[in-house]
Amino acid sequence: MAVDALDTRILRLLIEQPRTSVREYARQLGIARGTLQARLDRLERDGVITGTGPFLSPAALGHPVLAFVHVEVTQGHLDEVGDALAAVPEIVEAFSITGGGDLLTRVVARDAGHLEDVIQRLIQLPGVVRTRTEVALRERVPHRLLPLVEAVGRDAGTA
Repeated sequence: MAVDALDTRILRLLIEQPRTSVREYARQLGIARGTLQARLDRLERDGVITGTGPFLSPAALGHPVLAFVHVEVTQGHLDEVGDALAAVPEIVEAFSITGGGDLLTRVVARDAGHLEDVIQRLIQLPGVVRTRTEVALRERVPHRLLPLVEAVGRDAGTA
C-alpha cells in the first residue's frame, strides 16, 4: 500500500493529536472533511491504521515489571500453546519467532514474585518445553511509529 505525503500528514496528526475530531483534522490539513474521511477509510481498509483508543500503562495499572519471555514449544504444538498464552492476562503480546525459542512474549507483573508465578504458569502449559526470561530495566525508546511514517512519506515523495 502506497502512503503519500498527504497520508503522512494525516498519520502525523493522528499520532500527535489522537483526540481531535475529523473536522478539526481536515481544517488543520486544509482539505475537505470528505477527502479526509475517504483517506482514513482507505488507511484502515489497507491495514495501515489498525485501531484507535487509549494507550494504557501497565505500570499505572499496578504492573511495573516488564519481561520478555522466550518460550520453547514441543514440535507441532505451537497453535495450542499460542491459544493457551492468550488466556494469561499478564501476557500483553506474543509472537512466533525464529532463533532461540519458538515464541516471544511480553509479560507484565506486579513484582518479581508475581513474575515468577506467571513464568511457572507458562512452564506448566501442555506443549511448553522451557522458558528463558529477560527483565527490562528501563525503556530507552518508547513504542513509536511517527519516525517510520515520516520516512515512508519521504520515500514516497522521492519515488
